[in-house]
Amino acid sequence: MTESPVEPTRVVALISGRGSNLQALIDASSDRRFPARIVAVISNRADAAGLERARQAKIDTAVVDHKAFQDRTKFDQALLKTIDGYCPDLVVLAGFMRILSNDFVDHYAGRMLNIHPSLLPKFRGLHTHERALEAGESVSGASVHFVTSELDGGPVILQAQVPVQAGDTPDTLAARILEQEHRIYPLAVQWFATQRLELQAGKVLLDGLSLVTPPVFGNQEF
Repeated sequence: MTESPVEPTRVVALISGRGSNLQALIDASSDRRFPARIVAVISNRADAAGLERARQAKIDTAVVDHKAFQDRTKFDQALLKTIDGYCPDLVVLAGFMRILSNDFVDHYAGRMLNIHPSLLPKFRGLHTHERALEAGESVSGASVHFVTSELDGGPVILQAQVPVQAGDTPDTLAARILEQEHRIYPLAVQWFATQRLELQAGKVLLDGLSLVTPPVFGNQEF
């Protein structure tokens, strides 16, 4: 990785919990050659452990408590105002456990990413590992995708595959998938920050070419 002569891409991260994917992004951005910088971490929970990760890295933090608002629209408006106060180029969801309104998603169309612990479109929503095991899947994994108004339904950018092992539990499978999440999320952010990645007419373009199927980390050269 060579140092970019341009200003780093400004990233705001949204979290609700421990922030392990946030930590992976913090670690990546600590390298001055990485083309993005996390300028703020915002949580809907004041007790989210990820906030302390951000503070340790000297990143600005903010809390927009969803319980303080009468409805989702008012919460989303307050959250949007807080995010835009940091003038981000990119918003990343890193374990943010709130469903966002269509207006909010539209405001960040093409510049908001999420990571999901399944090989989308399989197992959208919660309890992905339990569902993968119950379905008898031989392979599971993680996906980075652009966020749209459809829950976990935005166009997929990049995936990592993880074999399901005999005797796996949801916890053991989750732990191995999480290791891959920590690899592919910074890579997708890097692609966006170097203008290799964009969303155009609902399709993912990588290096100007439409992705018919998302690339799989470890199986392809990037």
